Amino acid sequence: MDRTDVNWRGYWPAAPTPFDADGAFDAAAFEELLGLYADQGVHGVLVNGSTGEWFSQSRAERERVAATAVAAVAGRYPVVVGVTAYTPAEAADLARHAAAVGADGVLATPPPYVHPRSEEILAFYTAVASATDLPFMVYNWPRGVAVDMAADQDLVRRLCDLPTVAAFKDSTGDWLRMLATVESVGDRVRVFGSFLHRRGLAVLRGLGGDGNIDGGGLGAPFAVPAYEAVHAGDAAQAVAWIDRYTALSSALVTPDYSGRIASPISQLKAAMALLGQPGGTVRPPLLPVTGPADLERLRAALDAAGLEPAGGAR
Repeated sequence: MDRTDVNWRGYWPAAPTPFDADGAFDAAAFEELLGLYADQGVHGVLVNGSTGEWFSQSRAERERVAATAVAAVAGRYPVVVGVTAYTPAEAADLARHAAAVGADGVLATPPPYVHPRSEEILAFYTAVASATDLPFMVYNWPRGVAVDMAADQDLVRRLCDLPTVAAFKDSTGDWLRMLATVESVGDRVRVFGSFLHRRGLAVLRGLGGDGNIDGGGLGAPFAVPAYEAVHAGDAAQAVAWIDRYTALSSALVTPDYSGRIASPISQLKAAMALLGQPGGTVRPPLLPVTGPADLERLRAALDAAGLEPAGGAR
């Protein structure tokens, strides 16, 4: 399997999992959110990733989220299911469930907390990626797992040699390492990284790269048309949309993917609430954003970006 076996490209939200005030999974809100993404024209979605708070869900809940997403999207865009876990056996079981409910692919980081070495990472992915015939996306997420696979491009190449690997999501905070990944394996697998800025546009038009997978999708009104312009070869139009996306993103997220106002998922869900979007609340250990000053900073960032609540009312 390689990059030609999937049509994955463009702007994908990493969907939050909506929880209600009592902390229960809100399936109706999730279905509404996935419908919003369809209306925005997103090119795919990742569920049960970091933004989906997989770490605070039970196995049964993760399976319900995956099944709900596949049924709600109903083929309108690709659904990739996050199966990150502490052991390859658990991740493989989640992958098999994703295949059974009709997901388009699966994704995993290296196991969190473990700090595995290169050979251990390769063994982990060999076991998980071979659990199904689904296209597999390797996810480099140093902020979450304390291991930056992009620092070892030999490892990256060996991972991309695994039979089912069709994509690599590189969320290293080191942009030059991400470029090395594009250069190293972009001819063989789809590479999702940090491209929604002017330097990234130059990379997309020259070196390569395929898309962004972005926590929550607040930037969809700018990022979707940006990628459409890229694919149409309209650089001037792409720059106009990218500049608007960059202004919003830089107001909320630092280059290492931490939040400027609160924890990234907490501030995302607070911003979605301000926009009237069905993001729900966070689960412990995360805390909701409730401070008036923090909420005002979020509102100011959304206003500056030109984003308004549904119906335009505050």
